[in-house]
Amino acid sequence: MTFTWYGNQSADSSCNLGPLAVVWPLLERMNVANVIDRHLPKDPQAQFSHGMILSLLIAARLYSPVALCNVAAWAEQSGADILWGMPIEKMNDDRFGRSLDAFFTQRHSILASVALHVAQQFHVNLEQLHYDPTHILFHGKYVTSQPRGKSGHGTGQVRSDADLPPAHITTGRRMSDAPPSVKMIHGGLCVAVDQWGGLPIFGHTISGNENGHTAIDEQFGLVLKYLRPKRLMMISDRGTFSAGHLARLEAEGFHALCSAPWMDFQALFDANHAKLQWKKASYLSIEQRRRREQNSSLGQEHYELSVLRHTLSDRDSGREISCRVIFVFSTADQKVARAARQKAVAQIEQGLEKLAHSVARGRRNTDPTSIARRVSKLFGKKSAAAYFQYQMVPLSDQEREALPAPQRGCQRAKYCLEYRYDARAQERDEVYDGRSVLVTTAPRQQNADCLFTKFKEQNHSELANHQWKTPLAVHPVFLQSPRRVEALVFLMMIALTTYYLLQRIYRQSVPPDATGKQRRTTAETILRTFSTYTLIIQKTRLGRIVHPTRLTRQQRDMLGLLGFHTPAQILSRKLPRLPP
Repeated sequence: MTFTWYGNQSADSSCNLGPLAVVWPLLERMNVANVIDRHLPKDPQAQFSHGMILSLLIAARLYSPVALCNVAAWAEQSGADILWGMPIEKMNDDRFGRSLDAFFTQRHSILASVALHVAQQFHVNLEQLHYDPTHILFHGKYVTSQPRGKSGHGTGQVRSDADLPPAHITTGRRMSDAPPSVKMIHGGLCVAVDQWGGLPIFGHTISGNENGHTAIDEQFGLVLKYLRPKRLMMISDRGTFSAGHLARLEAEGFHALCSAPWMDFQALFDANHAKLQWKKASYLSIEQRRRREQNSSLGQEHYELSVLRHTLSDRDSGREISCRVIFVFSTADQKVARAARQKAVAQIEQGLEKLAHSVARGRRNTDPTSIARRVSKLFGKKSAAAYFQYQMVPLSDQEREALPAPQRGCQRAKYCLEYRYDARAQERDEVYDGRSVLVTTAPRQQNADCLFTKFKEQNHSELANHQWKTPLAVHPVFLQSPRRVEALVFLMMIALTTYYLLQRIYRQSVPPDATGKQRRTTAETILRTFSTYTLIIQKTRLGRIVHPTRLTRQQRDMLGLLGFHTPAQILSRKLPRLPP
């Protein structure tokens, strides 16, 4: 028996509402459009407000990142024109560009207002912020991009919004994941972390040739100016560490927790190594917890901590900062460091042996100048190169005569390459394998074990930067105006907050007996669940009639946990019903 039948062709069409089924109600709860409109009043002659236009761009980025010139086509295919009430023909580059220009003049204020609204509405604690800068790459000349000077923090005047030019798009310092000639800026994110994960809540940009010290200095100035915290601990990685950063926080009555470059504290470690008392840390990675629960025979790694009171001096302010230095030892990192060193030693030794063989055979490019160049390339930036010394020893006439006849294309050798490996130097370095250091000005009531656990939550900041660059695709940016580039980057910060807030709301709502997988549901999973949800569009002489399709059980359950209205409920309130 047949249950599938062929019907006549239909004039009806469809659009894939998809993730907008959850993005639209979330942007409404975040009050994004209204916050923008409070800062950017609508031009009486404008047909659409800046809040409406810019919230549409945020939704487009969350749905599927597209260039501005393709937003109109996306809106038609997704039904965004229906939700935003904006005709497709009105979605053009000029209208988007004008809104981005306006947004630039109030970008810090708007971002902070959204952050404070989200913190209040969704009960996000801003007393502990993780900070991590990342680079954003650009391709093109950007000849109009210019250095913008200092932000003003430290002088009592923090430049922002229209008073602060866009970050200079320029060639930055060499990075492993960026071509040497590429241009960039740096974007830093402040992330609030709790039991439901991380939530990127605020951010800033700096020029491509600035470093982490400048980044966290300017970010802290903007946090003071806009978020106005009563209590604050800033947690960051070693690229942002300096005595000046600790002094600035202490002057405001706040605290810092930073990792620091090991070489800055190696002498302190050596001087106190004998009296350091080590305790095993309670923190374990997810993998290590799993191994212990399953009594796995694989290595069960752990961390050890030792605390030392110390005083740092800030040259700029002349302040003495009392702090605690937390030395960290990781058994896993020790194994990784030693394996990497042995591999580097073997590579260098093998390479020197080959060069010595070439020199002995009298092959081409085995003169001292060429060998020095080849050895330099072999050593590269490997720290293991410090364990090796070599020299080119000239051969006497008698030694040359004793050599066998040279092979074809070679000549009788004039030198002998000798090298020496210093095993004791390697043993001295092995003492530091697996060791790192944290510096904190937190009250002593917060013990080292608790602070170390907080610092390990820094991985949420790194993940946020990764999500910013992948699902939301903060680059490439197809804009030429540095002001519009800056505005779009800040708009993507709001999109990132929205992305993370979606999974946070869901995780807060799952029942206590939910599976571990359900408690760790991500925004990507939620958006993918609605990726195939469609609307049926019926065209009549009076206009379009929109018919919502039936939700799957999974979609309906997910909307229930999120506390969002269904597409049918949203459209029934937004659109008038066809008269009988």
